Amino acid sequence: CLTAIFLAAFYTARIKTCYYLKYVRPTVPQLQSSGDDGDEDRRLKRRENNRVAAKNSRKKQTQRADELHEAYECLEQKNRQLKKDVQFLSEEQRRLTEALNAHEPLCPIMHCVANLGSGTLGPRDVGVPSCLPR
Repeated sequence: CLTAIFLAAFYTARIKTCYYLKYVRPTVPQLQSSGDDGDEDRRLKRRENNRVAAKNSRKKQTQRADELHEAYECLEQKNRQLKKDVQFLSEEQRRLTEALNAHEPLCPIMHCVANLGSGTLGPRDVGVPSCLPR
Protein backbone atom coordinates (compact mmCIF):
# COMPACT_ATOMS: atom_id res chain seq x y z
CA CYS A 1 0.00 0.00 0.00
CA LEU A 2 2.81 2.38 0.92
CA THR A 3 4.66 1.52 -2.29
CA ALA A 4 1.57 2.35 -4.36
CA ILE A 5 1.23 5.73 -2.62
CA PHE A 6 4.92 6.49 -3.16
CA LEU A 7 4.69 5.53 -6.83
CA ALA A 8 1.57 7.65 -7.27
CA ALA A 9 3.29 10.66 -5.67
CA PHE A 10 6.40 10.10 -7.81
CA TYR A 11 4.30 9.71 -10.94
CA THR A 12 2.39 12.90 -10.15
CA ALA A 13 5.61 14.83 -9.61
CA ARG A 14 6.87 13.47 -12.90
CA ILE A 15 3.70 14.53 -14.69
CA LYS A 16 3.81 18.04 -13.21
CA THR A 17 7.32 18.54 -14.57
CA CYS A 18 6.23 17.16 -17.94
CA TYR A 19 3.62 19.90 -18.28
CA TYR A 20 6.38 22.34 -19.09
CA LEU A 21 7.97 20.16 -21.73
CA LYS A 22 6.23 20.40 -25.03
CA TYR A 23 7.29 18.40 -28.01
CA VAL A 24 6.69 20.11 -31.29
CA ARG A 25 6.94 17.87 -34.31
CA PRO A 26 8.64 19.53 -37.22
CA THR A 27 6.21 20.20 -39.99
CA VAL A 28 6.95 19.26 -43.54
CA PRO A 29 5.26 21.40 -46.14
CA GLN A 30 2.91 19.30 -48.20
CA LEU A 31 0.92 20.04 -51.25
CA GLN A 32 -2.76 19.87 -50.52
CA SER A 33 -5.51 19.41 -52.96
CA SER A 34 -8.88 21.07 -52.53
CA GLY A 35 -10.58 17.74 -51.63
CA ASP A 36 -8.28 17.14 -48.64
CA ASP A 37 -9.44 20.23 -46.75
CA GLY A 38 -12.26 18.27 -45.11
CA ASP A 39 -9.83 15.49 -44.12
CA GLU A 40 -7.38 18.03 -42.75
CA ASP A 41 -10.14 19.75 -40.73
CA ARG A 42 -11.23 16.39 -39.28
CA ARG A 43 -7.62 15.51 -38.46
CA LEU A 44 -7.06 18.84 -36.72
CA LYS A 45 -10.33 18.50 -34.81
CA ARG A 46 -9.38 14.95 -33.74
CA ARG A 47 -5.94 16.15 -32.61
CA GLU A 48 -7.53 18.97 -30.61
CA ASN A 49 -9.99 16.56 -29.00
CA ASN A 50 -7.14 14.21 -28.18
CA ARG A 51 -5.14 17.07 -26.70
CA VAL A 52 -8.08 18.08 -24.49
CA ALA A 53 -8.69 14.45 -23.43
CA ALA A 54 -5.00 14.01 -22.54
CA LYS A 55 -5.06 17.24 -20.51
CA ASN A 56 -8.16 16.07 -18.63
CA SER A 57 -6.58 12.68 -18.02
CA ARG A 58 -3.43 14.27 -16.58
CA LYS A 59 -5.54 16.54 -14.39
CA LYS A 60 -7.59 13.60 -13.11
CA GLN A 61 -4.43 11.60 -12.43
CA THR A 62 -2.93 14.51 -10.50
CA GLN A 63 -6.10 14.87 -8.43
CA ARG A 64 -6.06 11.14 -7.64
CA ALA A 65 -2.42 11.33 -6.56
CA ASP A 66 -3.22 14.33 -4.36
CA GLU A 67 -6.10 12.40 -2.76
CA LEU A 68 -3.78 9.45 -2.11
CA HIS A 69 -1.23 11.77 -0.54
CA GLU A 70 -3.87 13.29 1.75
CA ALA A 71 -5.06 9.81 2.76
CA TYR A 72 -1.44 8.84 3.43
CA GLU A 73 -0.90 11.87 5.66
CA CYS A 74 -4.14 11.15 7.55
CA LEU A 75 -3.17 7.51 8.12
CA GLU A 76 0.32 8.51 9.25
CA GLN A 77 -1.18 10.91 11.80
CA LYS A 78 -3.59 8.24 13.03
CA ASN A 79 -0.72 5.74 13.30
CA ARG A 80 1.32 8.19 15.39
CA GLN A 81 -1.65 8.72 17.71
CA LEU A 82 -2.23 4.98 18.08
CA LYS A 83 1.45 4.46 18.93
CA LYS A 84 1.14 7.13 21.63
CA ASP A 85 -1.96 5.36 22.99
CA VAL A 86 -0.15 2.01 23.07
CA GLN A 87 2.78 3.58 24.89
CA PHE A 88 0.47 5.21 27.45
CA LEU A 89 -1.48 2.00 28.03
CA SER A 90 1.70 -0.06 28.38
CA GLU A 91 2.96 2.37 31.00
CA GLU A 92 -0.37 2.23 32.82
CA GLN A 93 -0.30 -1.58 32.76
CA ARG A 94 3.23 -1.55 34.20
CA ARG A 95 2.19 0.82 37.02
CA LEU A 96 -0.91 -1.22 37.87
CA THR A 97 1.07 -4.47 37.85
CA GLU A 98 3.58 -2.94 40.25
CA ALA A 99 0.77 -1.73 42.52
CA LEU A 100 -0.85 -5.19 42.49
CA ASN A 101 2.45 -6.89 43.26
CA ALA A 102 3.04 -4.48 46.15
CA HIS A 103 -0.49 -5.07 47.49
CA GLU A 104 -0.53 -8.87 47.17
CA PRO A 105 1.48 -9.70 50.35
CA LEU A 106 -0.79 -7.44 52.42
CA CYS A 107 -4.14 -8.52 50.96
CA PRO A 108 -6.44 -10.34 53.45
CA ILE A 109 -8.57 -11.71 50.61
CA MET A 110 -5.60 -13.47 49.05
CA HIS A 111 -4.73 -15.12 52.40
CA CYS A 112 -8.37 -16.14 52.91
CA VAL A 113 -8.64 -17.76 49.49
CA ALA A 114 -5.46 -19.73 50.14
CA ASN A 115 -7.01 -21.20 53.36
CA LEU A 116 -10.35 -21.99 51.68
CA GLY A 117 -9.32 -25.42 50.47
CA SER A 118 -8.72 -26.80 53.99
CA GLY A 119 -12.24 -26.29 55.47
CA THR A 120 -15.64 -27.66 54.54
CA LEU A 121 -18.19 -25.30 53.08
CA GLY A 122 -21.94 -25.38 53.53
CA PRO A 123 -24.41 -24.62 50.73
CA ARG A 124 -24.67 -21.00 51.87
CA ASP A 125 -20.90 -20.50 51.80
CA VAL A 126 -20.22 -21.62 48.26
CA GLY A 127 -17.88 -19.18 46.56
CA VAL A 128 -17.69 -16.79 49.54
CA PRO A 129 -14.59 -16.95 51.75
CA SER A 130 -15.36 -17.17 55.47
CA CYS A 131 -13.15 -14.19 56.32
CA LEU A 132 -15.10 -11.80 54.08
CA PRO A 133 -18.02 -9.80 55.49
CA ARG A 134 -21.48 -11.09 54.57
